[in-house]
Order: sequence, then structure tokens, then C-alpha cells
Amino acid sequence: MSVSAGADWRPDRFLDHYQLRTIPLGPDPDGESPVTATLVRRAEAGEGIASPQPVTGAVLYVHGFTDYFFHEPLADFFTDRGYAFYAIDLRKCGRSREAHHTPHFTTDLARYDEELGLALDVIAAEVGPDTRIVVAGHSTGGLVTALWLDRLRSEDPARHRRVEGLLLNSPWFDLQGDPVLRTFPVSMFIKAVAAVSPKRVIPKELSSAYGESLHSSANGEWTYDLELKPLGGFPVTFGFLDAVRTAQRRLHRGIDIGVPALVLRSDKSHFAKTYSTATDRADVVLDVTQIARWSGCLGGRVSVVPIPDARHDVFLSIRPAREHAYDEVDAWMTQVLDAPTPNREENTL
Repeated sequence: MSVSAGADWRPDRFLDHYQLRTIPLGPDPDGESPVTATLVRRAEAGEGIASPQPVTGAVLYVHGFTDYFFHEPLADFFTDRGYAFYAIDLRKCGRSREAHHTPHFTTDLARYDEELGLALDVIAAEVGPDTRIVVAGHSTGGLVTALWLDRLRSEDPARHRRVEGLLLNSPWFDLQGDPVLRTFPVSMFIKAVAAVSPKRVIPKELSSAYGESLHSSANGEWTYDLELKPLGGFPVTFGFLDAVRTAQRRLHRGIDIGVPALVLRSDKSHFAKTYSTATDRADVVLDVTQIARWSGCLGGRVSVVPIPDARHDVFLSIRPAREHAYDEVDAWMTQVLDAPTPNREENTL
């Protein structure tokens, strides 16, 4: 696919002053063709928003499971800092999901390499090939982007050179829950079921406590489309879970993303089936000790910062926690990304 600047953008039906661009993809190896991805950006100056500051960089944001891009304040933060902001709804997710798709379904997280690479090409065509790009990933998106950059470093160094840093927001680096779930026999059982019945749903009831803590219709302050991001989440299939576990095992053996990384997480987890005020001040989705443990497997310069009282998505936390998170990102971008560094080729020797 060839890309060009300023082409094929149209108004987004979910967010005012945002535009989207459909990215056609190749045949779906999981049998749900056709598939596309959707790139989202703020509208150009003169199309409903004020003229931006001169662009000093760009951001590509990648959502997690049962998620899509809707968080305008996150885009505002980067735009105010001079970064052009882009977000991608991956295949079968958010704006990209069609009636014939199983939501968020894939049997290999590496499938997403296709749209992520094409998104980099679009951004480079629009903001300039030498403009540095920060990749940001949340939850499953954090696992996806970390392994993608590891592959990109060795398989597509030209694209990899466009990326200046990786920002991870509560990345899904291990399987939460009882230790038995992470044993070899259970992993092989998941793989066996996935091989014969990949779309079979995991027989486990999902809690709506996290969704209820976020959405304005329940106990939260955020408004988003509940068809794209249901309160209780989408069902988890054996095929998808096997893809995640395969990716996590690869991470645990150690990778090299080749760029500086900042990992943000909550300071505590609180697993609950029903909402309470404690839900507002903890990660109720992932085990934060696992995030801390496995972040060192990214390679290179990795900073891990626990944010007191943060939610699973630290940028959707209660105000003091999310302001703390933004301060940490700002400090990291100033101290690490803005600082002079040796040539990247020298760092790989």
C-alpha cells in the first residue's frame, strides 16, 4: 500500500474536530476478511480547531482489549507539547470492527504489525520522514507495540529509525490471577483448544467494576461509546488468549525494543467483582507486580514509574493520579527524548 499526505481523511463520527482514515489490509489469516484498520487524527487547522504549534514530533497511540481511541485530553496533552497526535483502532476493534468480525479477535498479535507499519508510513508522509515518533500503548496495546518494535528493529530498520521512544500505560505483560493459570499444562491446554476451536469463549464471567468506575452512566466521569467499549468487556476467546500468552512468553525471554521506554502503572491492584470506591484508586484489571517484574525484559533504557491511586488506564484515573502521570510523561520526554543521545547505530554495537 502506498501512502500520501493529506489524502483520504474524513470526519470522525465519534469525536468533533477529529478525522479518520481507513487503512485497507491484506487477507485475514483468521478467516474474517475483509479487514481494515482506522487511523484517527485531530482535524487540520482551519477545520474547526486553532492552529497547532510547530510540530516537533508525532505520537502513535495504540489501544488495549475492549477499547478504542476516545480520550481527547490525552491527545491535547501531546498536541500542546508540539506533537502531532495519531491513534489507531486496530483490525476488528473500535471503528474498524464490522458485523462479520469477532471483536478484537486474532490468533497472533504479530498480525497487527501490518497496520502499525502502514500507520508509521502515513505519519511520516504527513509530518516529514525525519520527524521523531513516540509510540504509546495501553494494556494489550503495550504488549503488541513492545514486540512489534523488537521485530521492527531487526526486520525493518528503516521504519524502526522513525521511532524515538515507547510509552507504555499498564502493559499486559503476564496473565493475572491464580498461579496455576500460568503453569505449562494450562498454557498447553489453552493452545490445544485454540488450535481446534479458536473462537470458543473462555468460560469465565467478566467483572464490570472497571467499566463502571470509568463511564459517566455509572460512577465515572468519562463518556464513550458502550458498543465499542462495553462496561463488562468483550468475551475472551481461546485463540486470542493463546496469542497473548505466546507473546508474553516471548517477552519473558527478553527482547530489545531499541528505544527508550517509560512504563506507567498503578501502585496497587484491587480485583473485585463489584464496584466500590477502592476501584477508583487501583488497577482492577492487571497485577501491577507483574508489570514491574517484566518491564526489565524490554531492553535498553527503561523507566518504570508507579502512579499512586492510578486506575488500569492511568490517564483515565482520578484527577490527582492522572495529573501525576502526565507530569511523569512530560519529565521523561524532556529528560530522555529531548536530551542529546549517541547515534542509535552506535548503541546497537
